[in-house]
Amino acid sequence: MLEVSSGDHPSSQAPGARSRAASVHSVLSTDASPRGPGGALSVADLGWATLNWSGYALTAGHYWDISGSWVVPAVNPSGKNSYSSTWIGIDGFSNNDLIQVGTEQNYVDGHPQYFAWWEIRPIHPTEIIIPSMAIAPGDAMYARIHRGTRGRWVITLDDLSQNEQFTLAQPYQGPGASAEWIQEAPEIRGRVSALANYGTLTFVPETVNGRAPRLTPSEGGYMVDDNLIMSVPSSPNPETGGFEVFYVAPASHREQTLLSSPGVWPPPAPRLEP
Repeated sequence: MLEVSSGDHPSSQAPGARSRAASVHSVLSTDASPRGPGGALSVADLGWATLNWSGYALTAGHYWDISGSWVVPAVNPSGKNSYSSTWIGIDGFSNNDLIQVGTEQNYVDGHPQYFAWWEIRPIHPTEIIIPSMAIAPGDAMYARIHRGTRGRWVITLDDLSQNEQFTLAQPYQGPGASAEWIQEAPEIRGRVSALANYGTLTFVPETVNGRAPRLTPSEGGYMVDDNLIMSVPSSPNPETGGFEVFYVAPASHREQTLLSSPGVWPPPAPRLEP
Protein backbone atom coordinates (compact mmCIF):
# COMPACT_ATOMS: atom_id res chain seq x y z
CA MET A 1 0.00 0.00 0.00
CA LEU A 2 1.39 3.42 -0.93
CA GLU A 3 2.43 5.57 2.00
CA VAL A 4 1.55 9.25 1.63
CA SER A 5 2.65 12.14 3.79
CA SER A 6 2.24 15.88 3.53
CA GLY A 7 4.19 17.09 0.54
CA ASP A 8 3.69 14.06 -1.70
CA HIS A 9 2.59 15.08 -5.18
CA PRO A 10 1.17 13.14 -8.10
CA SER A 11 3.99 14.06 -10.44
CA SER A 12 6.06 11.25 -8.94
CA GLN A 13 3.70 9.03 -6.98
CA ALA A 14 0.03 8.27 -6.74
CA PRO A 15 -1.58 9.49 -3.51
CA GLY A 16 -3.84 6.53 -3.03
CA ALA A 17 -4.81 3.04 -3.96
CA ARG A 18 -7.92 1.74 -5.58
CA SER A 19 -9.61 -0.98 -3.61
CA ARG A 20 -12.51 -3.35 -3.92
CA ALA A 21 -15.82 -2.12 -2.62
CA ALA A 22 -15.60 -2.09 1.17
CA SER A 23 -18.33 -3.62 3.32
CA VAL A 24 -20.89 -4.11 0.56
CA HIS A 25 -24.38 -4.68 1.97
CA SER A 26 -27.98 -4.31 0.86
CA VAL A 27 -29.77 -1.10 1.71
CA LEU A 28 -33.15 -0.94 3.39
CA SER A 29 -36.24 -2.15 1.58
CA THR A 30 -38.18 0.43 -0.39
CA ASP A 31 -40.99 0.64 2.15
CA ALA A 32 -38.51 1.86 4.77
CA SER A 33 -37.95 5.20 3.09
CA PRO A 34 -40.28 7.75 1.50
CA ARG A 35 -39.53 8.96 -1.97
CA GLY A 36 -38.20 12.48 -2.22
CA PRO A 37 -40.08 15.50 -3.60
CA GLY A 38 -41.46 14.98 -7.07
CA GLY A 39 -40.52 11.30 -7.12
CA ALA A 40 -36.80 11.88 -6.54
CA LEU A 41 -34.68 8.81 -6.04
CA SER A 42 -34.36 7.60 -2.45
CA VAL A 43 -31.36 5.65 -1.22
CA ALA A 44 -33.81 2.85 -0.47
CA ASP A 45 -34.16 2.43 -4.25
CA LEU A 46 -30.45 1.64 -4.49
CA GLY A 47 -29.10 -1.89 -4.18
CA TRP A 48 -25.89 -1.54 -2.18
CA ALA A 49 -23.84 0.73 0.08
CA THR A 50 -20.10 0.85 0.84
CA LEU A 51 -17.53 2.87 2.76
CA ASN A 52 -15.71 3.99 -0.38
CA TRP A 53 -17.76 3.65 -3.59
CA SER A 54 -20.81 5.39 -5.05
CA GLY A 55 -22.20 4.91 -8.54
CA TYR A 56 -23.40 1.87 -10.47
CA ALA A 57 -22.16 -1.72 -10.73
CA LEU A 58 -23.34 -4.71 -12.73
CA THR A 59 -22.77 -8.06 -11.03
CA ALA A 60 -25.07 -10.57 -12.68
CA GLY A 61 -22.98 -11.61 -15.66
CA HIS A 62 -19.51 -12.08 -17.15
CA TYR A 63 -17.88 -8.86 -18.35
CA TRP A 64 -15.01 -8.31 -20.79
CA ASP A 65 -15.67 -4.84 -22.22
CA ILE A 66 -16.77 -1.58 -20.56
CA SER A 67 -16.77 2.08 -21.58
CA GLY A 68 -17.98 5.33 -20.12
CA SER A 69 -17.72 9.13 -20.21
CA TRP A 70 -17.62 11.77 -17.50
CA VAL A 71 -16.80 15.41 -16.90
CA VAL A 72 -13.92 15.98 -14.47
CA PRO A 73 -15.40 17.72 -11.41
CA ALA A 74 -13.77 20.69 -9.71
CA VAL A 75 -12.90 20.03 -6.08
CA ASN A 76 -13.71 22.59 -3.42
CA PRO A 77 -11.21 23.63 -0.73
CA SER A 78 -11.20 21.63 2.49
CA GLY A 79 -9.60 22.06 5.89
CA LYS A 80 -7.71 18.80 5.56
CA ASN A 81 -6.39 16.68 2.73
CA SER A 82 -9.22 15.05 0.82
CA TYR A 83 -9.41 12.77 -2.20
CA SER A 84 -11.77 11.54 -4.91
CA SER A 85 -11.45 9.24 -7.91
CA THR A 86 -13.70 8.80 -10.93
CA TRP A 87 -13.30 5.61 -12.92
CA ILE A 88 -14.65 2.71 -14.92
CA GLY A 89 -13.54 -0.82 -14.21
CA ILE A 90 -14.07 -4.55 -14.25
CA ASP A 91 -13.98 -6.68 -11.09
CA GLY A 92 -13.37 -5.44 -7.54
CA PHE A 93 -16.98 -5.38 -6.36
CA SER A 94 -16.84 -8.78 -4.66
CA ASN A 95 -13.31 -10.00 -5.39
CA ASN A 96 -9.77 -8.71 -5.04
CA ASP A 97 -8.89 -8.61 -8.73
CA LEU A 98 -9.61 -5.43 -10.68
CA ILE A 99 -8.68 -3.43 -13.76
CA GLN A 100 -9.54 0.28 -13.73
CA VAL A 101 -8.79 3.62 -15.41
CA GLY A 102 -9.89 7.08 -14.42
CA THR A 103 -9.10 10.53 -13.07
CA GLU A 104 -8.31 11.75 -9.58
CA GLN A 105 -9.53 15.01 -8.06
CA ASN A 106 -7.91 15.85 -4.72
CA TYR A 107 -7.33 18.78 -2.39
CA VAL A 108 -3.90 18.33 -0.79
CA ASP A 109 -1.76 20.77 1.19
CA GLY A 110 -4.07 23.65 0.31
CA HIS A 111 -4.09 23.01 -3.44
CA PRO A 112 -6.31 21.07 -5.89
CA GLN A 113 -4.75 18.14 -7.75
CA TYR A 114 -5.97 16.59 -10.99
CA PHE A 115 -4.42 13.67 -12.84
CA ALA A 116 -5.19 10.49 -14.79
CA TRP A 117 -4.28 6.97 -13.68
CA TRP A 118 -4.77 3.25 -14.28
CA GLU A 119 -4.50 0.21 -12.05
CA ILE A 120 -4.50 -3.57 -12.32
CA ARG A 121 -4.61 -5.82 -9.27
CA PRO A 122 -2.83 -7.87 -8.16
CA ILE A 123 -0.06 -6.95 -10.65
CA HIS A 124 -0.01 -3.21 -9.86
CA PRO A 125 -1.66 -2.77 -6.43
CA THR A 126 -1.54 1.04 -6.48
CA GLU A 127 -2.60 3.45 -9.18
CA ILE A 128 -0.13 4.35 -11.92
CA ILE A 129 -0.08 8.01 -12.91
CA ILE A 130 -0.41 8.81 -16.63
CA PRO A 131 2.11 11.67 -16.94
CA SER A 132 1.35 12.38 -20.59
CA MET A 133 -2.14 13.66 -19.77
CA ALA A 134 -2.79 17.09 -18.25
CA ILE A 135 -6.19 16.84 -16.57
CA ALA A 136 -8.23 19.93 -15.69
CA PRO A 137 -11.69 20.38 -14.16
CA GLY A 138 -14.36 20.48 -16.81
CA ASP A 139 -12.49 18.15 -19.17
CA ALA A 140 -14.68 15.63 -20.99
CA MET A 141 -13.24 12.13 -20.58
CA TYR A 142 -13.93 8.88 -22.42
CA ALA A 143 -12.58 5.55 -21.18
CA ARG A 144 -12.72 1.95 -22.34
CA ILE A 145 -11.34 -1.32 -20.99
CA HIS A 146 -11.65 -4.49 -23.05
CA ARG A 147 -10.18 -7.94 -23.36
CA GLY A 148 -7.75 -8.23 -26.24
CA THR A 149 -5.72 -11.20 -27.41
CA ARG A 150 -3.21 -13.51 -25.71
CA GLY A 151 -4.44 -12.70 -22.22
CA ARG A 152 -3.86 -8.96 -22.57
CA TRP A 153 -6.43 -6.28 -21.87
CA VAL A 154 -6.49 -2.86 -23.54
CA ILE A 155 -6.99 0.29 -21.46
CA THR A 156 -7.91 3.50 -23.31
CA LEU A 157 -8.43 6.95 -21.82
CA ASP A 158 -9.26 10.00 -23.97
CA ASP A 159 -9.31 13.61 -22.77
CA LEU A 160 -11.63 14.97 -25.42
CA SER A 161 -11.20 18.55 -24.23
CA GLN A 162 -7.38 18.50 -24.39
CA ASN A 163 -7.19 16.16 -27.41
CA GLU A 164 -5.02 13.70 -25.47
CA GLN A 165 -5.19 9.90 -25.60
CA PHE A 166 -3.60 7.11 -23.60
CA THR A 167 -3.64 3.44 -24.62
CA LEU A 168 -2.00 0.51 -22.86
CA ALA A 169 -2.16 -3.29 -23.19
CA GLN A 170 -1.48 -5.31 -20.03
CA PRO A 171 -2.01 -8.93 -18.89
CA TYR A 172 -5.05 -9.45 -16.66
CA GLN A 173 -6.61 -12.68 -15.44
CA GLY A 174 -9.52 -11.52 -13.27
CA PRO A 175 -12.86 -13.35 -13.51
CA GLY A 176 -14.85 -10.47 -15.05
CA ALA A 177 -17.48 -10.77 -12.32
CA SER A 178 -18.54 -7.11 -12.24
CA ALA A 179 -18.49 -3.93 -14.30
CA GLU A 180 -18.54 -0.51 -12.62
CA TRP A 181 -18.87 3.25 -13.12
CA ILE A 182 -17.76 4.70 -9.79
CA GLN A 183 -16.92 7.78 -7.74
CA GLU A 184 -14.58 6.67 -4.94
CA ALA A 185 -12.84 7.83 -1.79
CA PRO A 186 -9.48 6.06 -2.35
CA GLU A 187 -7.46 4.34 0.34
CA ILE A 188 -4.58 6.17 2.02
CA ARG A 189 -2.22 4.10 4.20
CA GLY A 190 -4.73 1.27 4.07
CA ARG A 191 -7.68 3.37 5.24
CA VAL A 192 -10.50 4.99 3.29
CA SER A 193 -9.55 8.64 2.80
CA ALA A 194 -11.56 11.75 3.53
CA LEU A 195 -13.76 12.33 0.49
CA ALA A 196 -13.01 15.53 -1.46
CA ASN A 197 -15.95 17.84 -2.07
CA TYR A 198 -16.36 17.24 -5.79
CA GLY A 199 -19.82 18.83 -6.00
CA THR A 200 -21.73 17.01 -8.72
CA LEU A 201 -20.28 14.53 -11.19
CA THR A 202 -21.89 13.75 -14.54
CA PHE A 203 -21.34 10.14 -15.67
CA VAL A 204 -22.54 8.46 -18.88
CA PRO A 205 -22.04 4.68 -19.04
CA GLU A 206 -21.53 4.03 -22.73
CA THR A 207 -21.40 0.26 -23.18
CA VAL A 208 -20.83 -3.03 -21.42
CA ASN A 209 -19.88 -6.04 -23.57
CA GLY A 210 -20.63 -3.85 -26.59
CA ARG A 211 -24.20 -2.96 -25.62
CA ALA A 212 -25.94 -0.20 -23.68
CA PRO A 213 -25.95 -1.23 -20.00
CA ARG A 214 -29.57 -0.12 -19.33
CA LEU A 215 -28.89 0.49 -15.66
CA THR A 216 -31.61 0.35 -13.02
CA PRO A 217 -31.61 2.04 -9.58
CA SER A 218 -31.16 -1.32 -7.86
CA GLU A 219 -27.71 -1.57 -9.51
CA GLY A 220 -26.66 1.71 -7.92
CA GLY A 221 -25.02 2.27 -4.58
CA TYR A 222 -24.03 5.05 -2.23
CA MET A 223 -21.11 5.84 0.08
CA VAL A 224 -21.80 5.92 3.81
CA ASP A 225 -19.66 6.59 6.87
CA ASP A 226 -20.93 6.23 10.44
CA ASN A 227 -24.53 6.12 9.17
CA LEU A 228 -24.06 9.39 7.26
CA ILE A 229 -24.44 9.48 3.49
CA MET A 230 -21.31 10.94 1.88
CA SER A 231 -21.89 10.46 -1.86
CA VAL A 232 -24.95 9.23 -3.75
CA PRO A 233 -25.97 8.72 -7.41
CA SER A 234 -29.13 9.82 -9.13
CA SER A 235 -31.34 7.37 -10.93
CA PRO A 236 -30.31 6.72 -14.56
CA ASN A 237 -31.61 9.15 -17.15
CA PRO A 238 -34.29 7.19 -19.06
CA GLU A 239 -33.24 8.80 -22.36
CA THR A 240 -29.44 8.67 -22.20
CA GLY A 241 -28.72 6.12 -19.47
CA GLY A 242 -26.44 8.67 -17.78
CA PHE A 243 -26.54 9.59 -14.11
CA GLU A 244 -25.11 12.10 -11.67
CA VAL A 245 -23.26 11.50 -8.42
CA PHE A 246 -23.72 14.04 -5.63
CA TYR A 247 -21.30 14.96 -2.86
CA VAL A 248 -23.32 15.31 0.35
CA ALA A 249 -21.97 18.30 2.27
CA PRO A 250 -21.48 17.93 6.04
CA ALA A 251 -24.11 20.61 6.66
CA SER A 252 -26.65 18.34 4.96
CA HIS A 253 -25.87 15.50 7.36
CA ARG A 254 -28.06 17.18 9.96
CA GLU A 255 -31.01 16.60 7.65
CA GLN A 256 -30.45 12.87 7.49
CA THR A 257 -32.54 10.59 9.65
CA LEU A 258 -30.12 8.47 11.64
CA LEU A 259 -31.19 4.95 12.49
CA SER A 260 -29.21 1.82 13.29
CA SER A 261 -28.86 1.33 9.53
CA PRO A 262 -28.28 4.00 6.86
CA GLY A 263 -30.60 4.56 3.99
CA VAL A 264 -33.57 6.75 4.83
CA TRP A 265 -32.59 10.17 3.56
CA PRO A 266 -33.56 11.02 -0.04
CA PRO A 267 -30.71 12.60 -2.05
CA PRO A 268 -31.22 15.56 -4.42
CA ALA A 269 -33.68 15.08 -7.24
CA PRO A 270 -31.92 13.69 -10.32
CA ARG A 271 -31.51 15.99 -13.29
CA LEU A 272 -31.61 14.94 -16.92
CA GLU A 273 -28.36 16.43 -18.23
CA PRO A 274 -26.21 13.25 -18.10
